[in-house]
Amino acid sequence: MGRHIRAASVDKVLIDLGHEHSEFEGGDWDPGARVVQAGRRMVHVFWDGPGEADQLTAITAELREAGFHVHASQMRGGGRRRLEVSWP
Repeated sequence: MGRHIRAASVDKVLIDLGHEHSEFEGGDWDPGARVVQAGRRMVHVFWDGPGEADQLTAITAELREAGFHVHASQMRGGGRRRLEVSWP
């Protein structure tokens, strides 16, 4: 059974690894990582900006090295790519 995970915990790891936050300004997202709580046992990580696939691949490796379970997925209907992050 998975353990409770907080988006803030994953966000702190990404900041410590040097990733910038994505912020919504001027009607669009600035490039960077965005972490969203997706329930008690999962958070989603998105990359806003160019190089989405490469950035998510790099973040996957970094989060796995930090001890998280990471699974790449895509939102329904051909939506955004994202990482599903949980504790092993």
